[in-house]
Amino acid sequence: MDKTVEKKLTKWLKLQKKACGFYLNLSVFFGVLTGLSLMCQAWLIATVLQGIIIDELPKSDFINHFWALLALTIVRGILAFARERASFQAGAKLRVEMRAAVLDKLALLGPAFIKGKPAGSWASIVLEQVEDLQDFYARYLPQVVLAGFIPLIILVAVFPINWAAGLILLATAPLIPMFMILVGMGAADANRKNFSALARLSGHFMDRLKGLSTLKLFNQGEKEARVIKKASEEFRERTMAVLRMAFLSSAVLEFFAAVSIAVMAVYFGFSYLHHLDFGHYGAPISLFTGLFVLILAPEFYQPLRDMGTHYHAKAQAIGAAEELMALLDHPTEQVGGDKLVDGAVTIEAKDLSVYSLDGSLLLGPISFQIGANEHVAVVGPSGAGKTSLLNALLGFLPYQGQLLIAGTELKDLSASDWRQHLAWLGQEPQLFHGTLRDNVAMGRELSDEQIMALLTKAQIVDFVEQQALGLDYPIQEQTAGLSVGQAQRIALARALAQQASLFVLDEPTASLDSLSEQAVQATLTTAMQGKACIMVTHRLESLSAMDNILVIDKGALVLQGSYAVLLEQEGTFKQMLDEASSVSEFDLEPAAQANNQPEGDK
Repeated sequence: MDKTVEKKLTKWLKLQKKACGFYLNLSVFFGVLTGLSLMCQAWLIATVLQGIIIDELPKSDFINHFWALLALTIVRGILAFARERASFQAGAKLRVEMRAAVLDKLALLGPAFIKGKPAGSWASIVLEQVEDLQDFYARYLPQVVLAGFIPLIILVAVFPINWAAGLILLATAPLIPMFMILVGMGAADANRKNFSALARLSGHFMDRLKGLSTLKLFNQGEKEARVIKKASEEFRERTMAVLRMAFLSSAVLEFFAAVSIAVMAVYFGFSYLHHLDFGHYGAPISLFTGLFVLILAPEFYQPLRDMGTHYHAKAQAIGAAEELMALLDHPTEQVGGDKLVDGAVTIEAKDLSVYSLDGSLLLGPISFQIGANEHVAVVGPSGAGKTSLLNALLGFLPYQGQLLIAGTELKDLSASDWRQHLAWLGQEPQLFHGTLRDNVAMGRELSDEQIMALLTKAQIVDFVEQQALGLDYPIQEQTAGLSVGQAQRIALARALAQQASLFVLDEPTASLDSLSEQAVQATLTTAMQGKACIMVTHRLESLSAMDNILVIDKGALVLQGSYAVLLEQEGTFKQMLDEASSVSEFDLEPAAQANNQPEGDK
């Protein structure tokens, strides 16, 4: 990974630590207290052994020292537990806020952005990648502070009693972070590649899981199993590469810490043998000095070793942060003002051009108007730009030109206020895991009577009454247990609860049988009385009731007018009508011929 990018990601990660609240500082505080209590224990142990072994004092003189040692042991245990709890809470708080920020951002960017990646990739970002930030905030960041504080405190305690020991500690301390950095240089890049492999595997696996019945139907199960096996093997190899780096880092740190402690032990050993006579300010070296310094020596390196152990958490977090930062910093300029919709909802487009999120022109420039309470249909061949127009109107795609809502530019409107005036119904109803009541209410304060009234309007109340659980009927993932028509009518009841001024409909009856289509269409006709409507549809036979029709072809508005006017004009609309008629005749002709055959020929 480029060093500039790594620094940028590290800076971004540190900026997010405010989400941890005071728990991060609390963890550091408990860590410092643990270090101080350990120094007190070292002093007590060295004092007791000096008095009993060298000074030959009675053990009874050290009763208070023993009680203090016992108390400090208990205190250290409590402090260690408190530090772990504070660290965990810091990471947990960060994860909750980060997931909320990711989900809010995805909601703001909308479906046009979300469809750019498989659902499994988004699941990997929201779950695994956010989860992998835990150790960075819970362990690595507090340990960085402690790696500076605790060795400094120990040096302050050691230098006054033996300057040579202090110099040994001071000289060997940089070896550990230096080799930690050298070993961990490639860890962030390895983690980034690991997350990319995981996102691809998750997306691929979830997509194939959704289409499992289709794969079986076309006998492609074994082929896809081989593809998933290959992707899983790639992910395994990358994971093992990351683990190798982590284990190598730990081994290197342990080695240099052991060597440094050995150097300290050799110095005191030769000092006691009178081969080395420096470092103790001219006074005879005592057992207390050697024991006190040697007990503290491992604890001097321990914070540095712990920082090295948790260094892979930093590399892991940097790998996870790349996509998170790109997502959270993604511009959302299409709707972001603070103005409110004032008056009846009217739409006026002047030289409107709609662009994809990567800047490609999808539609336009086009101009049209939709008056208050006017019903407008948008038709055209597949890929003409119809759904792009709806996404721009909903604030999910960037545009240029003018798009005025009740006389106010869409970019200047508050997104939440504008969407309060909208009722959306698409061709793929999105119902969520939960009860039927939850899916209709969607967080609104609606009574059971109000929900039943909405279900009655949507002509789905008979199905609800047949269920033993009624409104508590559970809806499974992917609307399992419901037909497409039932799911669409439940989504319609949810849309009716919005009490909207403008209905935005994207092929609302495309996946329905004729009876379900008639039921949904009748409900929509009743609900949209006195309301504005813009509807994308391929069903041209039902457009006679629309006030205006916009015909879009190849990203341009080629025709507009009422159904009767467009029937008289040559062009795309008439061609689409002729194609629809020829398909219907082709479908009906064999049946008609079969019905006209003599009885004996059937």
